[in-house]
Amino acid sequence: MPLYWGDLHNHCGISYGFGGLENALLAAKGQLDFVAIIGHASWYDIPARTEGLEYLVDFHKEGFAKLRGHWDQVRETVKSFNVPGEFVTFQGYEAHSSQYGDHHFVSPDDDLPLVEGESPAAIVEKLAPRRVIAVPHHVGYTPGYRGGNWDSFNGSISPIVEVYSKHGSGMSDQGQYPYYHDMGPRDSRSSVFEALKRKHRFGFVGSTDHHAGYPGSYGDGRLAVLADSKTRESIWEAILARRTYAVTGDKIACRFSMNGQPMGSEVKASERNLELEVTACDQIDKIVVYKNLKPWKVINGESLTSAGTEATKAVGKYKVRVEMGWGNNKNGFSWQGNAELSNGKLLAVETCFRGRSVLAPTPEMKDDPSMNALGNKLIRQSDDSVEWSCMTFKNPTTLHPHTAAVILEIEGSVDTELRVQLNGAEMTFTVGELLEGNRTQHLHPYNSEAIVLHRAIPEQAYTVKEVWTDTNVESECDVYHVEIKQVNGQCAWISPIYALA
Repeated sequence: MPLYWGDLHNHCGISYGFGGLENALLAAKGQLDFVAIIGHASWYDIPARTEGLEYLVDFHKEGFAKLRGHWDQVRETVKSFNVPGEFVTFQGYEAHSSQYGDHHFVSPDDDLPLVEGESPAAIVEKLAPRRVIAVPHHVGYTPGYRGGNWDSFNGSISPIVEVYSKHGSGMSDQGQYPYYHDMGPRDSRSSVFEALKRKHRFGFVGSTDHHAGYPGSYGDGRLAVLADSKTRESIWEAILARRTYAVTGDKIACRFSMNGQPMGSEVKASERNLELEVTACDQIDKIVVYKNLKPWKVINGESLTSAGTEATKAVGKYKVRVEMGWGNNKNGFSWQGNAELSNGKLLAVETCFRGRSVLAPTPEMKDDPSMNALGNKLIRQSDDSVEWSCMTFKNPTTLHPHTAAVILEIEGSVDTELRVQLNGAEMTFTVGELLEGNRTQHLHPYNSEAIVLHRAIPEQAYTVKEVWTDTNVESECDVYHVEIKQVNGQCAWISPIYALA
């Protein structure tokens, strides 16, 4: 089955987000295969409008009312962008809950009505007979404080759980990407690990939860599905079957199976033959296969054969990331770029484009329908060249990038030459030189936008293919899942396979 990439949880100005709906859909179409644009619809147990909470309560209720007033138009616009085989859209909206945690409701049915209910199950029941799922998100928050509620979790209406978004990672209280939003820290009682400990059955997904109408914004969360075709029905079937996994940003290609059954499956077997295949987008740092939440197999990047300075002139595959950004421009800096190869072939190009970084509204922010029309796109691509445009912004802090990039997969040798031109600046290096290290260049004398040609990564450093057999049955349901980390910090979390005794 092919891999398709999407975002099932992105916000824009249809409720209390920012940016136009059509621009959000166009941004999604630029680097994703499917999307759901989510409006904020309700909060059954919203706190009282007491001193200090006036703004919180008011902007939520104003956002809910805004969505209700335009729901028919929203549905029609989303429906109009659904083109089987080209780009897939789903309908959806969100309900907050202090008690049950927040959920977004996703459906392939265009007549999805806007309803409210005291619980996710009550909302799903009201939406029958339409097809709909309730997706728990940012589950790691404190129980009762909009964190996940595993006591009430129902896998029949929630086949997937959003394990990563702009909020951070809810996998565990010890994992990467802790929560720093003003909603608070992570709590182990509501983590994904706690749900797996209870043997709940669900697949992993990532999505942005980005509030400025830029689905798939790089680094904020995406999901992959294994589906027969790029259609609503096929992708919907894959989601229900849990053939999904989450990534932070890089489109890390993963296959994980047991006895021939893919990720998300329940497999009854005492002898478990597991296969894992990974094609990363940067050098692999570590891969951990977990069995019942304990590391079962560990692959360290240092153990992978790296060509490095020992590379020969034999033809092979390499990945080179061209990154651009930095500088002091808070309002956006436009880039026009192209890359050309000599003595090599350009096999593929992956875009790493971001939207304006907005996680939640603030009183001083005003909506601008054009704020997510950033001009991020691939303009032209051939066997030896690619041209693109994009916009970057000043990095919010020294720990939060707002750069953009394209990843070039190259077939060539150490003598293959890469020539990059960006906004009048030019850089030319061979793959052999880039195997030794990265190269940078600035556009201006000081506080300047800059360009990085990252270190070239040979294929053997970004690919893994392993087969294992396990005959040790530990429980009535042994849970196997995989976590992947690249050297650049981008990660993937592969949905569990549930091995039944």
